Amino acid sequence: MSNRKSTAASLLLRQYRELTDPKKAIPSFHIELEDDSNIFVWNIGVMVLNEESIYHGGYFKAQMRFPEDFPFSPPQFRFTPAIYHPNVYRDGRLCISILHQSGDPMTDEPDAETWSPVQTVESVLISIVSLLEDPNISSPANVDAAVDYRKNPDQYKQRVKMEVERSKQDIPQGFIMPTSDSAYLSKLGKREEPEETKDMADNFWYDSDLDDDDNVGGDVNDDCFSYDDDDVYNYQGGYSNNDDEDGDGIEFEDDNDSMDNDSVMDRKKPHKAEDESEDLEEVERVGKR
Repeated sequence: MSNRKSTAASLLLRQYRELTDPKKAIPSFHIELEDDSNIFVWNIGVMVLNEESIYHGGYFKAQMRFPEDFPFSPPQFRFTPAIYHPNVYRDGRLCISILHQSGDPMTDEPDAETWSPVQTVESVLISIVSLLEDPNISSPANVDAAVDYRKNPDQYKQRVKMEVERSKQDIPQGFIMPTSDSAYLSKLGKREEPEETKDMADNFWYDSDLDDDDNVGGDVNDDCFSYDDDDVYNYQGGYSNNDDEDGDGIEFEDDNDSMDNDSVMDRKKPHKAEDESEDLEEVERVGKR
């Protein structure tokens, strides 16, 4: 096996395991290998879970073939047998942009809608189910189906319902058809968080609150708050002024304007009460003379 084919086989095997894993599988598809020794051919059962869709309840068999240079080239998809749909050729081949090679000058499809190596089997299958419910009649592969879909909707629906009933014969023995409720509810149940994880999440905030309470008035990492020796106030609640270590009796004025002008003048000039008393005594002495 060449390196290119070996790389493609490894990638397909990984995607196959993911899509057939009960915990990860998409309920709309039932996937098996055509041959256990050939990872390049997949047999796929396509189901539409939307109960309002005319395709609901059907099991549409299809086959997907992958090139040896996957994912650089797109796979091929074919309904077996063909279904009556505007974008399905009479031989069952599907006409959808995501399966067309990008850069084809013969088409006017934008590269963003065509195949690229970043696409996966899962993205292709999801696009196919979307196309079943919402056909692209501007570029039909089956003109008769496109005309009926647009001009004779009742006739089109009747034809599709007949194919839905016929397709039920292809449901594998023992396979239980998923429903929109059971499929996704079961997946949610399987993905439920373990009790240990849930307890950890529930206790997170509780533990955090306890930690916060323990730190109130306790030690604080000094690296987060660095102050110089000249700072008046530090984070721990002490004061750099050694004359009053406890901080008792110290009040901070919120607004300097609260200090009146007289108090300011008193601080700037010494009190003159003693000077006035000395003047009075001098006057009395002069009078006695």
